[in-house]
Amino acid sequence: MNKQKWIILISLLVLVGGTAGFLGRLEKIQKLGVPGVKTTPVGDGKEVEVALPEQVLDCTSERVEVQKLARDMLPKDTCFGQRLYQAPDGFVVQATVVLMGSDRTSIHRPQFCLRGSGRIIQKEERETIPMTRPNDYLLPVTKLTLVPEPGAASDVGGGIYVYWFVADNEYTASPAQRMWWMFRDLATTGTLQRWAYITFFAPCLPGQEDATFERLKKMIAAAAPDFQLTPRALGIIAEAGK
Repeated sequence: MNKQKWIILISLLVLVGGTAGFLGRLEKIQKLGVPGVKTTPVGDGKEVEVALPEQVLDCTSERVEVQKLARDMLPKDTCFGQRLYQAPDGFVVQATVVLMGSDRTSIHRPQFCLRGSGRIIQKEERETIPMTRPNDYLLPVTKLTLVPEPGAASDVGGGIYVYWFVADNEYTASPAQRMWWMFRDLATTGTLQRWAYITFFAPCLPGQEDATFERLKKMIAAAAPDFQLTPRALGIIAEAGK
């Protein structure tokens, strides 16, 4: 290895080590921010879950317990909310919220979360959903068109998976934007933003993707204001991530 390559290698090691040390010091002094979603006590009151609405539009719902495997894989102070909604015509939507605590590893990219579901991502698109409550604004979301992976069970079909992230007074559909805002606040104020990862999934048959997404948009526009605290009714709307 020549001298120039040694210099580059040493510089990288110093940079990585310095960054790790800096993040370590920040974690020691950090304070946890307030969530951008509503929570409610469960069980003996020592734990909370995200308070998803019981009824949305003409859909009734049932609370779905988060699988033990998922709970065991994530930090202990991770909070969840999960409900299965069903319309009179049989249209089904599963809404899930993962709310991080003091450990930012609670939230992963959706590609990680979809492992083992029998589905793969055929297409990824950025979309916006018009919202009327508590203000008029456009909610940025990422729309994933899912198809069964090769060799999946015969009862596994495709679907539309929509997700976004929300914290106190900020929301975005971009994982990179979320990470940047989290690092920015941690570095400038010592506050670790308490981000929530929100997903809505509806199964559908081939050719029904557009119609399914339109119904999901209406569901999200109706449901999100009932559990999402950002943006505030009289506050300044945070800039949506690009």
